[in-house]
Amino acid sequence: MTARVLIVDDIPTNVRLLEARLSAEYYEVLTASSGAQALAICESEDIDIVLLDVMMPEMDGFEVCRRLKANPKTHHLPVLMITALDQTSDRVQGLEAGADDFLSKPVDDTQLMARVKSLVRLKSLTDELRARALTGQQIAIEDALRAMDSISASGGSVLIIDTDRRHAERIQGYLADHRVDILTEPADAVFQVAGAGYELALISMSLDDFDPLRVSSQIRTVEHSRNLPIILMADAADKPRVVRALDLGINDYISRPVERNELQARVRTQIRRHRYAMELRESVNNTMALAVTDELTGLYNRRYFDRHLNVMLGKAQEQERDMALMILDIDHFKAVNDNHGHDVGDAVLREFAARLKRNIRGVDLACRFGGEEFVVLMPDTDTGQAEAVAERVRQAMAEKQFEVGPARPLSVTVSVGVALNESRVDTPESLIKRADVALYRAKRGGRNRVIFDAA
Repeated sequence: MTARVLIVDDIPTNVRLLEARLSAEYYEVLTASSGAQALAICESEDIDIVLLDVMMPEMDGFEVCRRLKANPKTHHLPVLMITALDQTSDRVQGLEAGADDFLSKPVDDTQLMARVKSLVRLKSLTDELRARALTGQQIAIEDALRAMDSISASGGSVLIIDTDRRHAERIQGYLADHRVDILTEPADAVFQVAGAGYELALISMSLDDFDPLRVSSQIRTVEHSRNLPIILMADAADKPRVVRALDLGINDYISRPVERNELQARVRTQIRRHRYAMELRESVNNTMALAVTDELTGLYNRRYFDRHLNVMLGKAQEQERDMALMILDIDHFKAVNDNHGHDVGDAVLREFAARLKRNIRGVDLACRFGGEEFVVLMPDTDTGQAEAVAERVRQAMAEKQFEVGPARPLSVTVSVGVALNESRVDTPESLIKRADVALYRAKRGGRNRVIFDAA
């Protein structure tokens, strides 16, 4: 995933070094030499992440960060502070100022790229949620932004997963402001989080006989804990696995020995962010008019999709980003209605929509296109990613029969056509047409398959 990165530092050598590292990874880089210049750029440009030096004349990085987070227009912009300061109090001050993360100079390339990737992924998800709110035109997004200031991070519900009980109890003691449970049997993690309402999981990288990344992955594959923030507690030797974890979507990590104030600051940041995301999701769900939702499946309807596609395609073309669109058609659906009745057909549509939502990503938008046709809009998605999602959906439908009532289970398959935004002259109509052509080829080719259509 590419992104526009703003580097803010008053020392040109530092700027050039960071710019070279990021450009080599295909990030688009903008630079600023002062806090005032950085604020102006963030106000006027579409920035995805700010790499912010702390020690600058006139306005230091802490003040710049506070101003960015106080401005509704830049409130969601991730800020990664980079500085020569190495005191824990400085890291805590940066996090309290609103920074999303903090690195000390000299910057380790691996840590830098892992942090940037993680924060860019967070920004992409936040942007998509905000875009959906704006599309509905009934979300008071300004009120939702202002609500962030009133969200408290105290009294959180935290789960510590650590086979070393003494270490876990010491961490528990650091978090006296929260309700903290300890789990020393990682195999029970999925059962522990079920229905418990946890807002954060702290997972040790030193689990006896257990892979901490596997434990984290299992937590994330369960519907009710899919969005649960996870912080890993890692030793210096764990760096390669930490980088892998961040690529897999783990939210943060803290190095051992764990420092009390830094842990408290990181925990507060993740809980506050989680509570805000939950509130924003609830706001989007509760205020979206019935006019843009499909009553049977609960998905957005064609009217909503048409408007949102127009917005997202324009954004993708303007920023030269990938985007994919897939149209799905349930195979032989007419026979379901004819042989089993429309009540069973409706049950199939509801179950299909539920499986579809479970097998796409958080940034993807699923809609009912009409009848037995569905469509999924996938921002920042290239061919490989689109194929992985489409195949996962297809398999989710075919591998397990549909339990839809007293009748025997039904075998249901789906044909999928996929098109990608490959040209600045693409229109919503042409993109839909190409995906529809691919779908038609999947139908003619024997159904239960995914076909891509090139521009």
